[in-house]
Amino acid sequence: MKLSTKSLYIVSTPIGNLDDITIRAIEVLKNSDIILCEDTRHSLKLLNHLKIKKKLISYHKFNEKKELEKIIKYLNEGKILSLISDAGTPSLSDPGRLLIQTCIEKNIKIVPIPGASSITTSMSISGFKDQFLFYGFLPKTERELEKTLSSLCKFSFSQVFFIPSIKINFYLKKFKKFFSGRKLLIAKELTKLHESFYWEDIDKIDMFKTPIKGELTVVISEKNIKDKFFDEKKIIKKAKLYLKKYSLKDVVELLFESEKGNKKKIYQICLNIKKDEKNN
Repeated sequence: MKLSTKSLYIVSTPIGNLDDITIRAIEVLKNSDIILCEDTRHSLKLLNHLKIKKKLISYHKFNEKKELEKIIKYLNEGKILSLISDAGTPSLSDPGRLLIQTCIEKNIKIVPIPGASSITTSMSISGFKDQFLFYGFLPKTERELEKTLSSLCKFSFSQVFFIPSIKINFYLKKFKKFFSGRKLLIAKELTKLHESFYWEDIDKIDMFKTPIKGELTVVISEKNIKDKFFDEKKIIKKAKLYLKKYSLKDVVELLFESEKGNKKKIYQICLNIKKDEKNN
């Protein structure tokens, strides 16, 4: 496989199971002059598994500015560089964006090598609508978290987050507050030996009583658009009028068809009206 010189290859690597790597990704890594790694010790496990020996340069969020000039120099010399992260696709909640932006500015060729991603892996088995928003890691402080979630909860799309397992209860409490009425998937240790999935209604989910370990990807389902347009005052007014002529069951069906709201809510409104009339 012949690679383009003076090129940066953005190579997706496994998110757990080391066999989840494409043939093309292996060939690119084999033919690279230098591989940029988030953590060289972690990346060596994969490269040893693939029997690949190359010059590695540590490239992470704490040194990306410092290493940038040297990396661009290597590229301008005609070397072939690959960028990998500890797992998944680089630059998605991982280092790489600054280097990619600089390559774009300097007209250095960038080649994506697609592959494993915890984002799409989680979405694919969520059962939620596939129009989704990926946010990544949420703020750690309560004030900033509430500010962020108060904005995100207005979007109707499914949403994907990375959550530290040690703080899962902290985030679940806030999800209950801002995403009531939605469902949630917790994907733990994706593609690894102890891979597990947990689906639940956000309103019903319990806090974890014992600490959990592993990397978590959390997916929140789409917003129920019907509830967004639920005009309770309008329904109460119509229900009072209809109940004078029709049965409770018929009124609920009529209102459900005309207002496209939550059927349980409509039934409860009508029932309350009937009870009030009986008491009066």
